[in-house]
Amino acid sequence: MDLNTVVEVCDARRRGVWRPGDAWLGGGTYLFSEPQPHLRRLIDLSRTGWEPLRVTAAGDLEVAATCTIAQLSRFTKSVQWAAGPLFEQCCRAFLASWKIWNAATVGGNLCNGLPAGPMISLTAALDGECLLQAQDGTLRRTRVTDFVIGAGVKDLDEGELLRSVTLPARALACRTAFRQASLYGLGRSAALLAGTLDPVDGSLAVTISAATVRPFRLWFPLPPSAGELRAAINNAVADDQWFDDIHGLPAWRRHMTMRFADELRRELTEATEESGR
Repeated sequence: MDLNTVVEVCDARRRGVWRPGDAWLGGGTYLFSEPQPHLRRLIDLSRTGWEPLRVTAAGDLEVAATCTIAQLSRFTKSVQWAAGPLFEQCCRAFLASWKIWNAATVGGNLCNGLPAGPMISLTAALDGECLLQAQDGTLRRTRVTDFVIGAGVKDLDEGELLRSVTLPARALACRTAFRQASLYGLGRSAALLAGTLDPVDGSLAVTISAATVRPFRLWFPLPPSAGELRAAINNAVADDQWFDDIHGLPAWRRHMTMRFADELRRELTEATEESGR
């Protein structure tokens, strides 16, 4: 879609370039999908030269905000992390063509803050940490679960930029399980849950997204019983935090969340019990 109110495209490498009426331009798949009458300039991130994916000396994975879905998918197919399958499952959860895969960015998906954003689901499930950069160069870090705080609502100050997301090595070593529901085939996610089991201490985490207005990551030092898991979800997610739109009613989303959460719990714990015999 043409953005006929935009009069200039600026280079993001110029510090302090941001002003009211600007938007950061990554892949642009959201910006060019509907009218943006409030915008006057786009700040282009394509020339920043950020390395899309980098494994640190500590074994963490640093994902640049400008990393595309296609780049993430290709890279994670070449590694042997226990959590590797979750990357492709979340990439495939996009309601998107191959064209979108090659343009849409991880950072753009996070900064849209939509409940069905599968990169939010992925990075929240793997205990990701966002690196945010202010216009004066000041950096701060916040967990993904604290970055997306509502449907389309993010912890971003005026002109602040999401620079990258870091996934810790310990999370990458976790075994994972995945569940997704939609009202129709290849439709937008109405509930997307991911479970992780830590091989070091046996702790289990269940991350709820798409069904709720923001991601919830529930951590248990030991795998919970079915009743304990259900109670934890009820305590964590308030009635008004179940998402409501044409892709699913809150009651149905809650029902699918409870069902999927228990399936994740059983899949991960039963596999552990069998391997220990």
